[in-house]
Amino acid sequence: MAIYQSDLLIIGSGIAGLTTAIKYAQEKPNHKVIVLTKADANESNTKYAQGGIAVVTNATDSFEKHVQDTLVAGDGLCNEEVVRVVVSEGPDRLKEIIDWGTNFDKDEHGNYDLGLEGGHTENRVLHHKDITGFEIERSLLKKVKNLKNITLYPHFFVIDLITEHQIYHQYLTVDSPKKCYGAYALDSSTGKIETFVSGNTILATGGAGQVYAYTTNPTIATGDGVAVAYRAKAKVENMQFVQFHPTALYEPSESPSFLITEAIRGFGAYLRNKNGERFMFKYDERGEMASRDIVSQSIDKELKISGDDCVYLDCNHLDKSKFIHHFPNIFEKCLTKGIIITKDWIPIVPAAHYFCGGIAVDLFGRTNIENLYANGECACTGLHGANRLASNSLLEALVYSHRIFLDLKDKEAGLTVDLSMIPEWDDQGTNSPKELVVLTHNRKELQRIMSDYLAIFRSNELIDMASARLKILHEETEKIYKKTRISPQLYELRNLITVGYLIAEQSVQQKENRGTFYNVDNC
Repeated sequence: MAIYQSDLLIIGSGIAGLTTAIKYAQEKPNHKVIVLTKADANESNTKYAQGGIAVVTNATDSFEKHVQDTLVAGDGLCNEEVVRVVVSEGPDRLKEIIDWGTNFDKDEHGNYDLGLEGGHTENRVLHHKDITGFEIERSLLKKVKNLKNITLYPHFFVIDLITEHQIYHQYLTVDSPKKCYGAYALDSSTGKIETFVSGNTILATGGAGQVYAYTTNPTIATGDGVAVAYRAKAKVENMQFVQFHPTALYEPSESPSFLITEAIRGFGAYLRNKNGERFMFKYDERGEMASRDIVSQSIDKELKISGDDCVYLDCNHLDKSKFIHHFPNIFEKCLTKGIIITKDWIPIVPAAHYFCGGIAVDLFGRTNIENLYANGECACTGLHGANRLASNSLLEALVYSHRIFLDLKDKEAGLTVDLSMIPEWDDQGTNSPKELVVLTHNRKELQRIMSDYLAIFRSNELIDMASARLKILHEETEKIYKKTRISPQLYELRNLITVGYLIAEQSVQQKENRGTFYNVDNC
């Protein structure tokens, strides 16, 4: 049996995974780092982040203002200690990625062109046009390629973590003492499941937006990190808090939905209903600049009242040349749809965008499983509470990458298990699938259930109905899993069903409406 060994195994190639890999590899040039990613190296949630990074860099701004904006957006459920740590450490972490070659837009005076987004009381969002995430991913991958002790394996799909359950056949619970020894991963090019053993493992797998029919997340966002951690008995928290981005381009046949960054509203765009009314002031005194949860809920209410399919972003009054300079990709996308922003309104609807919950971690990214860390959207740090403040997620990933690195830096990196004790993946008795239509059908059914029953507004009855249907989908999929050789399609479906179950289960436990969570029976 071939075993891939490393001092540090990172699953995910976005900002959370790559930043940690770079820091660790630079500090320990004689240690080996392996990064696994399920698609191409540059395919991640980070790549699609349009808005930017919220960091205090302006003399009129302050840490306290950023802290308070975050706490208000999180609707009383943020961990204030975490908020203060992330906000105060942000400038140093920002400087590092700038030193690594990340470019952010500047004004004619050479100062950073700071954007304003919903929920912020100051302009503090650094951006690169409307493709900030793409620029960050580019610079990080370039840096990784120059570090010889990092090996990046694209098209490797994590299947399960290796714990005492596999080695000693122990039955584990969330409260059991346990260690992570690495992971099993499917090599998509060969169909073989390979064994990766490491002294420490980091889950940085991104989000799970594909659990919904309408999402801004790429097709890779199937909740893999949360699902494998949950199966390994890691603590998973706050999955009921799903943030819907208020302004995704309305294209019913397209998936994922094209994101229209809320920086456009910070730039001065108006939200209007079909009759031309700027309706946001009916719901919040901040109007278009209210936080994402408020804007999404307000749009949803407008659509339920009117029966319309979408509302609109009005950019007609904005300076065209400045708009194109700041948002070139959005301008071009609209043109391809026959929308001219100087005379047409942009049709938009809310779409699933970000999970505020995930794998529970402490201030150094440690999970309740020894030697297992989590970072990025798959982690629940406590920063976001019930609703993420715009552009805080890239900041969170940078800060927690550094804190995980600090914890690893002086930690013994050696393996804590005899390699001969780690079993190969056992797929005896399974066969290649004859057809994948059942998996495709079940995935679509899952997305429809989640979008109809567990989206912006919920009720006790809808949660119960979703749970009953998810149970049936789970049972059907497990029957297929037991007799079928593993494929990415099968495992993504299993992971998405797990995420759906966690959203339903933790929605039942949530007894008050906070942030992104709204149950009509809690009123």
